[in-house]
Amino acid sequence: MAQRGLTAAYFYRVRWGHHDEWVELFLRNHWPILREQVKTGRMLDVRMYQPRFHGDGRADWDLMVTITYRDWAAMEEHSEAAIAQRLYPDQEAFRAEERRRFELLDAHWDVPLEERDLPAE
Repeated sequence: MAQRGLTAAYFYRVRWGHHDEWVELFLRNHWPILREQVKTGRMLDVRMYQPRFHGDGRADWDLMVTITYRDWAAMEEHSEAAIAQRLYPDQEAFRAEERRRFELLDAHWDVPLEERDLPAE
């Protein structure tokens, strides 16, 4: 089997009425850190999803981010703090906004996914 990386799904349920603020904080403070890790090869791909229609299916999440890591070692590596230090010189403001982003959540959970091969026929 060819190496495909390891994908994990990160689910978020944002408190009612704070969806746009959470996305804005994610894009301003977390997305640049993830993008840097794609550039270095630790991560192969990052994508964000939301249900197309309000109320579709189960209502236990309203945003999902998938990250495909190079491998298990890359998933276990933690280089975000050094990147954040470089990208955000005002660490006090950065930490305050990250605290706010997590205050806006009702729930958050991570699901590492194991891809299964399907038979050709």
